Amino acid sequence: MAKKYFGTDGIRGRANRFPMTAEIAMKVGMAAGLSFQNGSHRHRVVLGKDTRLSGYMIENALVSGFCAAGMDVFLLGPIPTPAVAMLVRSLRADIGVMISASHNPYHDNGIKLFGPDGYKLSDKIEGRIEAMLDKEVELALADNGGLGRAKRVDGVHDRYIEFAKRTLPRSMSLAGLRIVVDCANGAAYKVAPAVLWELGAEVVPIHVEPNGVNINEECGSTHPMSLAKKVHEVRADIGIALDGDADRVVIVDENGTVIDGDQIMGLIARSWHEMGRLAGGGVVATVMSNLGLERFLGDLKLDLHRVKVGDRYVVERMRASGLNVGGEQSGHVVLSDFSTTGDGLVAALQVLACIKRQGKPASEVCKVFEPVPQLLKNVRISGGKPLESAPVKAVIADAEARLGDKGRLVIRPSGTEPLIRVMAEADDPSLVESVVDEIVHAIADSKNAA
Repeated sequence: MAKKYFGTDGIRGRANRFPMTAEIAMKVGMAAGLSFQNGSHRHRVVLGKDTRLSGYMIENALVSGFCAAGMDVFLLGPIPTPAVAMLVRSLRADIGVMISASHNPYHDNGIKLFGPDGYKLSDKIEGRIEAMLDKEVELALADNGGLGRAKRVDGVHDRYIEFAKRTLPRSMSLAGLRIVVDCANGAAYKVAPAVLWELGAEVVPIHVEPNGVNINEECGSTHPMSLAKKVHEVRADIGIALDGDADRVVIVDENGTVIDGDQIMGLIARSWHEMGRLAGGGVVATVMSNLGLERFLGDLKLDLHRVKVGDRYVVERMRASGLNVGGEQSGHVVLSDFSTTGDGLVAALQVLACIKRQGKPASEVCKVFEPVPQLLKNVRISGGKPLESAPVKAVIADAEARLGDKGRLVIRPSGTEPLIRVMAEADDPSLVESVVDEIVHAIADSKNAA
């Protein structure tokens, strides 16, 4: 059954509009708080956020809900999503919450939930919480003496900084590297430059002045051109671009070339494979990852396990199959030796470690395979089910026949925006462009006809 509130990465939408209202956030706090109480001890939740203006509203609403459910709330302030996942376990909390819409513009916001083990919630648990949101839960809430308390927690940045540094060998230094880090005016604007500097690098931080409305604005992992410009300007060795909550990363080499999540996964997988550290004989990626990555791993006698889009599904397959490297082309990279979710900074540190070990420029180290020509286009929709119309189905069937076994076609609704994403890849770029354009036009025509 389709979910009313939850998408592929928690609850997300336009702030102060359904479903991202203060009322629903309070109900989420109540429902999640009641769902994760087990035992008679004082229950606690850790609550982080990025730098969006609406974070204040959502944070206070969630606090009200959790306190009403009898849970103590530890307020972390602006901090990366992977830090929340880490602190759930470190502080022995029953649940973790991150208020963020990741790479979306400032006017959106979202709620990501983590269980006591630091992993994002399963579809089953999300469904249980969602079922409670439209019900009256007052009878199950805490009595007057059992209400929760809320307090700010100091030192959480220092905990995450030390955690990130420990993901590299103690002997590893980044001395000699000039690094530009783009923090997207988001959650990592303090911790990311600090980690890189403490590891010995010369750091040039950009987009580290959040004002509530400039998060991801022409910066960060979805807009790496300003990073490429800065890398060229200061003659840096490498650039690192995070997104608003720092759970994804893209790299820019010294020439300004963008290195996406597929290349990063390929680089780390090969490095760990050579060191005997890669678990499970493969990597988990999504249906959107480039065919070139699959061929590259195949040459190394490694498997590529594909799952549907969403780093939560990547992690689920990694856990089920005993793999320790996975991620998405967009830059979510999950290294389960260190973290339970995507961590852009930790993934970047592994790339930097490869550069230091090889002693070569980023341009020679980071591009490990030649991507197969791939094209992705989005079609904005206002409702309806255009993919179910007969004309659209016919165009898709024709495209699949033309690609045959020489390419791939992926068409899917976005889990976070009112979009249909159309992606094709094949060795013939003109064929790729042709089939994508035909499908996009068919969907647009169907939408207009509706």
